[in-house]
Order: sequence, then C-alpha cells, then structure tokens
Amino acid sequence: MGSFLLIATVYLATMVAAVPVSARLGLGSVLGYLIAGIVIGPVLGLAGSDGQVADLQHFAEFGVVMMLFLIGLELEPRSLWDMRQRLLGLGGLQIAATVALLSAVALVLGQSWQVALTLGMILSLSSTAIVLQTLSEKSLMQTGGGRSAFAVLLTQDIAVIPMLALMPLLAASGARHVVHDTPGAEFMAGLPGWAGALVTLGAVAIVVAVGHFAIRPVFRFVQGARLLEMNTALALLIVVGIASLMTLVGLSPALGTFLAGVMLAGSEFRHELEAQIAPFKGLLLGLFFITVGSGMHFGLLFERPVTILAITAVLIATKAGVLAVIARLAGMGRRDRSLFTLSLAQAGEFGFVLTAYAISLSILTDRVAQGVLLVTALSMLATPLLFILHDRVTRWLGDDREAGAPDDITEQQPIIIAGVGRFGQVVNRLVTMSGFKTTVLDHDLKTIQLMRQFGFKGYFGDPTRPEILAAAGLARARILVAALDDPASNLRLVRYARAQRPDLVIVARARDRSTVYELYEAKADHIVREMFDSSLRAGRYVLENAGLSEYEAAELEKIYYRHDRMSLRDLAKVWQRGVPIDQNPLYLERSRALNAAMENALMDRFANGPAAPPVSPPVAADDDDMPEHGLTPARNSRPGGR
Repeated sequence: MGSFLLIATVYLATMVAAVPVSARLGLGSVLGYLIAGIVIGPVLGLAGSDGQVADLQHFAEFGVVMMLFLIGLELEPRSLWDMRQRLLGLGGLQIAATVALLSAVALVLGQSWQVALTLGMILSLSSTAIVLQTLSEKSLMQTGGGRSAFAVLLTQDIAVIPMLALMPLLAASGARHVVHDTPGAEFMAGLPGWAGALVTLGAVAIVVAVGHFAIRPVFRFVQGARLLEMNTALALLIVVGIASLMTLVGLSPALGTFLAGVMLAGSEFRHELEAQIAPFKGLLLGLFFITVGSGMHFGLLFERPVTILAITAVLIATKAGVLAVIARLAGMGRRDRSLFTLSLAQAGEFGFVLTAYAISLSILTDRVAQGVLLVTALSMLATPLLFILHDRVTRWLGDDREAGAPDDITEQQPIIIAGVGRFGQVVNRLVTMSGFKTTVLDHDLKTIQLMRQFGFKGYFGDPTRPEILAAAGLARARILVAALDDPASNLRLVRYARAQRPDLVIVARARDRSTVYELYEAKADHIVREMFDSSLRAGRYVLENAGLSEYEAAELEKIYYRHDRMSLRDLAKVWQRGVPIDQNPLYLERSRALNAAMENALMDRFANGPAAPPVSPPVAADDDDMPEHGLTPARNSRPGGR
C-alpha cells in the first residue's frame, strides 16, 4: 500500500506541475501528459517497476473507454446521417487511402500482410484530443478547414470500432499464439475467425439493445431517488458494466461503451451522463497518457535514431500528402487546405489503444509495438510545429481568400441571419444565447473571423447570392433576419427570399423611413429601424433630466412609440416609389396631420396630473400583435400570409 501511495503521489504531482505549464506554452494537455510521463519514466526513473506501470495503465485505460462513451453521446444517429457525405467523403477517403499507403510501406519493410494492415490502421488515425483543443484555442474550429478536420476526426473515432472488431480476424489469420490474459481472450482464442466475428456482432447487438431499451427506464427509476451520488453510481455502472461484458467475450471495452453512448445520444439523460462521467474521464485519460509516456523505451530511439526519425517523417509526409490531395479534390481554398493538411498529419491517441489490443492478440511483437508507440508519440510531439508551419503559410498567403471563395456551409438551422455587423450581431447573440441555433452569413471576411475569435459560428459568403442562400437552407428555414449594412442589398435579399418562400417569416433591418416603405412593399413581416430604439431611449433620458419623473418619461416614450408605429403604416399607403417624400403632397399632408395627433396625445397624457389613466391613441386593429420597435404589414397583404 505504501509503494502504491508513493507512486500515486509522484504521478499526481507530475500531472499538476507539468500539464498547466504545457497548456500555457500552447502545447495542449495531451502533450503535457506525455511529456510528464517521459520525465518521471525514462528520464528520472520514478514511474515504478514495469509491472506497476502496466497495472496503472490497465486501470487508466478506463479513461479511453469513458472518452469513447462521451464521444458516442455527442453522435446522435440523425446528426450522423446529416453529415454522411462529409464523413464518408473526407473521412472515409482519408482512412482508406492512408491505410493502403502505410500498409504498402510496411510490406516493403518486410512485415506480413496482417501486421502491415494492423500498422496501417493504427497509424491512419490522428489525435482528436490535440487537434480539437488546438483548433479551439486558435479559434479555427469554425473555418472551412477546421470543420473539415473535425469531420475527419469524427470519422476516425467511429472507425476505431470496426478496427477493433477486425483485429481478432487478423490474429486468427496470422496463426499467432494469443496471450490468455483474460477468460475472454482465452475464449476468443479457441474460436475460428468467423465464429469470433459472430461473437463480436452478438455482443454489439446486446449492447445496442441494452442502450436502447434498458438504460433509460433504469435511469428514470434511479432519478426518482433524487440522490446525486446515485446518478454518479449509475453512470459509472453503465460504463463499467458494458466494459466488463465486452471483456468477457474478449473484445475491447471501448467498442461497447461507444455504441451505448450513441444509443443514449438522443435521450433526456444525455447531459446528466456527460456531467457525471467527464471528471472521471479527464483524470483517467490523463493518467493513461502519463503511463504511455513513462512506459516508452527511448533506448530504441538512441539505438536506431535515424530509422525511428525517418519512419516518423515518412508517416507525417504520407498523411499530409493524402490530406492535401483530398483537400484539393474537395475544392478547399489555400488557407483551408493548409489547415486541413497540417493539423491531421500526426498519429493519434487511439493508436495507443489499438497497439495495446494488437499486443494482447499477439499480432504485433513487443519490439514492433515499442517502435509504433515511439513513432506515434514523436508525431504527436511534432503537432505544435505543424500548426506553427500553418501559421506561417497563412501569413504568406495573406488575409484574402482564394478567388473570394465562400465557405462550405455544412449546417442548415431554422434561423438564418444575413449580416452580422453592429445590428445583426446583437440579434445573433440574443437568439443563440437563448438556446436557438442560427446559420450566420456575411460577405465581410474580417467580420466572420472576428466572430469566430469570440466563439460564434459564421460562414463567409454573399447572402444575396441564390446558391449561398440555398446552401444555408432557405428551403427549410423558418425565419430569415435580413440585416445587411447596404440597404439596396438588404432589399434585394428580402425580395428574393419572399419570392422563393411566401411562408417564410422575414425580419428586416431598415436604415430610415424610406427603407421601411420599400421593405414593406417587398412584404417583409417585421421591419426594424436600426436607430429607432436607441434614439427613443435617449429621448426618455432627456425628459427625465428635464424635470419629469421616470414614470412620466416612460409613459410618454410608450405613447410616442405606439403613435409612430401607427403612423408608419398609414404613411406607407401614400408613399410612392421613386418620388422623394418631400415632393409627395399626399405624404406631407398626412405626415403633418399625424404629427399633430402625436403632439396632442403627448401633451394630453398628464394634462390632468400624473395620476391620470393612460390615454390610448387610435391604433390599427392588430396593433397589439405588432413586434416591438417595428412595422408589421397585415398578414393577408401578401401571398401565403396567415
């Protein structure tokens, strides 16, 4: 017990000291864990004996199991189906091409086809943890290259499952002796390859059934106790229980927990499960990476430095070459191609998991496995250098997009916001922070880049172009916010959207009264003058400081607001396109009459003292249904109105 506590103290102290430093240096937490493990293992020799490190690593592997469970919780089947083209196109092509090329290299180096295919699968994966964290830290997640990289990483995470299922067949085909570390491994070793595959499918079917039919009612039952620790216990039971089931049949625990997570992705308990599992996942995953670092045999690097470094360089170059070709085929711009290519050129943390599984099945010898782990770690350590290279390429390319190419719009939300300048950004923040999802478009690249730095998603492209609107989901959208800075472009957008979708709700930004009338004629539903609200509020402050009470100023503001809305609708009926309003006799006459009525209403409000009841001005019949600070045309005044 004493030695265990001492080793645990060493690991935790190293974790607390090294990881924050690594994060501040921009290396990320995963590299921090690996470096910490290297320091206490190969460098200082404080990691304990090989047996103790192996025991800790088996325990820490539950961090990987929990990570796959949480990844599964984020992958609702419907969302996966919506992303199928990007997953199968970018991700599927990357995995297939990389596995083929790396397997060919392994065959040239004299490995059997089973070992070559295993190495190809292991090294085809990239580091989800490092890449996603770095993209988030650099505000690159919402760029075209960042979203494409995420799609490939997601495909790779999913591909781990069939890779785990395929490895027992490779072990059987290779006629190797399987190490019977567990009853499950011994059971699988006694089966022919086809039977092992059937057992795998059967176990997967059981996990899917349990996740779909059993876990939800059990969670509802436990939730009824209203004890927080019971929720934690149930979350751990799900992960540990499914992992144990998979272990009993000789399969990877990660396989079952991932599938269970997918089955629960759409449940009402998803966020509760994430909250309960995430702390354990983070701690155990960090411990896993530390044990990987402490268990690395750098003697192999010192023994054959040229070979190891050359293999690492070939790995990075091969993956970068495949990614560059895919990026060009997908039509990415130069900046996005650079990010997509360089961010995914390393090996990943799931390579450690697959390598450990391949060792247990005796597909890889210890010598080969040590080399694979070393090459994987070195390529991951090179990731910050790859991002630095991308930064230099970006500076060399400059700020302009190649040929003004718009972003590839990958999401279609029910609310489209066209224009996120000083007007649209407030609308977007209010709507998104209230829990609704938006698709944001703007033709100003710097505005979109600034949005991304603050964590908001947006797409670069001209919202007035029909193909951009179609890609943003105009055919299925419920609401369009037309908030472009240029009034002519905004009017053109409203007219096109109304012609395409008579049933679409359009909220339009107006610069002045003339713009209001044009948008009214274009059949926008809600028209908002960009300066009206702020000017009205400033007028209320003037009244308060001129001697009126806050109540009196607020009442006068309200009367002015209602009268002005009514006046706009009335004046819209006499407004004539192409005729300046100061040269329109009917408009001037009606405007003077309405101004006199408003002045009388404001003066009469407190004529009999502050306690007098509010004086309601004459309003249109549906005035109470009008949106605040806007002008709403009658619903039956346009086709498709309700």
